[in-house]
This record gives sequence, structure tokens and C-alpha cells, in this order.
Amino acid sequence: MGVGVSLSRLASAVANEGAVGVIAAAGIGMREVDFYSNYLQANTRALRREIRKARSMTSGILGLNIMVAFTNFSELAATAMEERVDIIFSGAGLPLNLPKFRLAGSKTKLVPIVSSGRAASLLCKHWLAKYDYLPDAIVVEGPKAGGHLGFKKEHIFNPEYALENLARDVIEETGVFAIRYGKKIPVIAAGGIYTGADIRKFMDMGADGVQMGTRFVATDECDADIEFKKMYIDSKAEDIVIIDSPVGMPGRAIRNKYIDDVSSGIKKPVKCPYHCIITCDHKNAPYCIANALINAQKGHFKNGFAFAGANAHKISEIVSLKELMKTLMVEYDETFSPSSPII
Repeated sequence: MGVGVSLSRLASAVANEGAVGVIAAAGIGMREVDFYSNYLQANTRALRREIRKARSMTSGILGLNIMVAFTNFSELAATAMEERVDIIFSGAGLPLNLPKFRLAGSKTKLVPIVSSGRAASLLCKHWLAKYDYLPDAIVVEGPKAGGHLGFKKEHIFNPEYALENLARDVIEETGVFAIRYGKKIPVIAAGGIYTGADIRKFMDMGADGVQMGTRFVATDECDADIEFKKMYIDSKAEDIVIIDSPVGMPGRAIRNKYIDDVSSGIKKPVKCPYHCIITCDHKNAPYCIANALINAQKGHFKNGFAFAGANAHKISEIVSLKELMKTLMVEYDETFSPSSPII
């Protein structure tokens, strides 16, 4: 949902429906005139503006997603704290130092994104030891998510790494800290959740909420270009592929000619005036993934491609955010059973 897919418009619409609307910090300054010449300030300025714009459109809960792997992670986190965003979600690496950006009297909730119970435990122990602080919630993201994935390629389709198993592990690990320190850490399941029935399943397992992205792309309020949304609608199951990203992680995307060209060894021109991702081998990369995603957000697929979750091919139409939320609630209610486990 990063690089312009979920900005103030989508986030505020989601918040207005009673959920948590999340702005993605990735490439947020892409429309600034000095994006390439003044990367740090352009992104910080754009972030501040998007948060304030969203605030002007909703009184609901607003979150911000910041990747740990950003070279400007510190500046983005500090800006988010200054703007008093309600929640910071942070993954693509463990946000071990996120609490240090909290301001006195801050009410901003800190929610790391992990891919295992072990990672959740490690992070909790580190935050306690260094900051005397436990996460306000934890997102556990499985391998069916879109975009960059925190898994090795061989694990993505391995049933042992299914979200159901990962969520149970994280729920168990956070339960240990709840008993020991008297603070419940809500667990939010993410990655491949598509229907209200999926939401019900993970809530019945003991999750406290879910995080969804892919299905919200095909909404009127999504900040991406209409051609980006059509890419989802026109995709088939076989079009959803795993790619090798220049940042050193596998990613899930919708196959197109650009991806085929890269896979065939046809290198795209690389211009890297900034090193936006710490792990990116920008000097030897066959293409710039930031530019590819920026182009896709604008609907220019000749020079880019769209990230998407595993279920993107199931989307058949663009709907309003309000209609989507209503559909999810109906699907959720229809799966209720008196025999459903209560955990």
C-alpha cells in the first residue's frame, strides 16, 4: 500500500468508517518538486502535509506505516511523533529503537510488524530492557501479503509458515508478557486476509484484529491512479508472482511486461539520487524499485509494476469504501456460529 497507494484520502475514509486508516510513508514525497534533489526534506514535508490533510477529513483513528529499512526512518518517525499520529506501524526489519522517538506525554501507540513469535518476543524484551516499554499491539504478517515479504523464498508457500501458525505463535508469546507484566498486547493478523469470513477465522483464533490492504486498492477512495486499480481487476491467479527485489527481499506483484523484461535480463536505466532503502544494492540493481512503484501509482506501467497480495485476482470491480466495509461486515456476520470458539 506504500508509494502513494494509501495516503490521506484512503486513510481518512477508512477512519471515518470506524477502522484504523493507515497512511504509508514509503515514497510519500514522490510528487514534491524537489523529491530527487532534496529527498529527505521532500518526504518529511509531504508526510507532515498528508497527516494534517487526513486530520482535516476525519476525527477517526489514523495510523502511519514506516519501514525500518528506510534510510530516513528516524526523520519520518520523529515527524510522525511531532504530528501526534495515533499509531505508528513499523516493519521490514525490527523497529528496535522506535520508542526513543516518543515525546513527553505522547499518546502515539507503537505497533511493530513481525513475522514470527520469536521476533515478537525478542522485540518485547529489547523494548523493556532499553525503554521500559512494551508494544501497544503487534501485527503478525504472513507470507500471503503484498509487496516486500519478510520470508525466504522457500518459506513463502510452505504450510508451516501459514499465517494461522504464525498468529498462534505470536499470541502465545505475547501472552507470556501479559502474565508477567500485566499488560495485554493485542495481536493483529495480516497477510492474505480478504473476506469477512477470514476476519472471523482469525478473531476466533484469538487475534484482536486484522490488517487488510489488497482489497482496499479497488475502492473509489484509494489514492492510486485508476489504471493501478484496473491492474488488480484484470489480473488472474497466475499473474500474481514472486519477484526478486533490488532491496534483497522477495516481493509479491502482478506480472506485466516490465517484470518480464527484468526477469529476462533486460536492465532498466537506474538513476539513484538517493539511497532510500538501506538494504538496496543500488549500484548494481537492474532497476530502481522506487521509480517502478512511483510509475505504477501514476498508472504508467510501461515503466513500473504493481505490488499486490495473494488474493488480488479475486477483485472484480471498483467500489466505494463504504460499500466495501458493509460487505466485510455482512460476510463477517454470515459466518457466525454459536459453536464458534471463544478465546
